[in-house]
Amino acid sequence: MDLELMMKVYPFFLEAAWVTVLLSVLTAILGLICGTLGAAARLSRHAILRFAGAAYVSVFRGTPALIQLFILYFGGPQIGIQLDAFEAGVIGLGINAGAYMTETIRGAIIAIDKGQREAARTLGLSSWQATYKVILPQAARLMVRPLGVNLNMLIKATALVAAIAVVELTYTAQRYIGSTYKPFEMFLLAGVLYMIIIYATGRGVAWLDRKVQIT
Repeated sequence: MDLELMMKVYPFFLEAAWVTVLLSVLTAILGLICGTLGAAARLSRHAILRFAGAAYVSVFRGTPALIQLFILYFGGPQIGIQLDAFEAGVIGLGINAGAYMTETIRGAIIAIDKGQREAARTLGLSSWQATYKVILPQAARLMVRPLGVNLNMLIKATALVAAIAVVELTYTAQRYIGSTYKPFEMFLLAGVLYMIIIYATGRGVAWLDRKVQIT
């Protein structure tokens, strides 16, 4: 194993790791927005919204994320959608992650006993107030860990954007393999940095989970 080479290229991998972190953060934010809207649609009283939410989840969980990225990045210009590689990566992975988060958020909400809502309504709260003040705080305790799992999956899925030339960890490893012919060292270095990112994320999720359980 060529440790000298790994130390030489390490700064470039570190820059790529920051791109991976930024991509993960932006994608997670978009995923949470889509997941919240999707869960609201799936739980709606209106059949059209329930159908739209179910269709969203079915389509984006039922097709490969890489194909979705290709359609958005390569096929988008045919229908007037012009995005650079990073933008396509954020939007494509964010919408895909949102489909998984939809079911995570929905599952946490429906896990709350219906009697909680009925009791809130009995106390004079409106349906919205019952949801916001009673149901969601309890559901939050149930959704933090599953959303953390979704986030870990999302971080690993960012490797897919290497296929559309976003200069993140996987793309950087592939680029240096082409010039050094050292795939073991390059992928090992990328893998270690992925593990550090995921470990740090896991610690953050564990801290948030403890805070939520206390409140």
